[in-house]
Amino acid sequence: MLFGKEHIERYEATDGEEGHDWENTQTLILTTTGAKSGEERKAPLIYGEHDGTYLIVASKGGDPKPPAWYVNLQNDPQAEIQVWGEKFPVTARDATPEEKPELWTIMTGHWPAYDEYQTKTDREIPVVVLERA
Repeated sequence: MLFGKEHIERYEATDGEEGHDWENTQTLILTTTGAKSGEERKAPLIYGEHDGTYLIVASKGGDPKPPAWYVNLQNDPQAEIQVWGEKFPVTARDATPEEKPELWTIMTGHWPAYDEYQTKTDREIPVVVLERA
């Protein structure tokens, strides 16, 4: 996560005026349903766009375990995102092997460190495609 709870609170309170632009990139707020708790979980994440979809990367900085939000999406791919002041439902899926090279390039354009993160882990870091539900 980026700034965690504070980042989410400022983003939501200001419709992204504070928080959308972060560290020379852009962020959205992803809301998932906890795989174990069943409770709403929010995460500020760097995103890209491609053909009307939103893209996020389940990197966790190259950790061998995926981020909790990714586990939640594997359990229930129905989620919500907030981009600036707009909130809407999405369905999440992993990019296909055919799509991934192009989508990975888009995402490393937003956050070049993703390439470094992939070298730190044997886990294939997924690009997650969020399609409007």
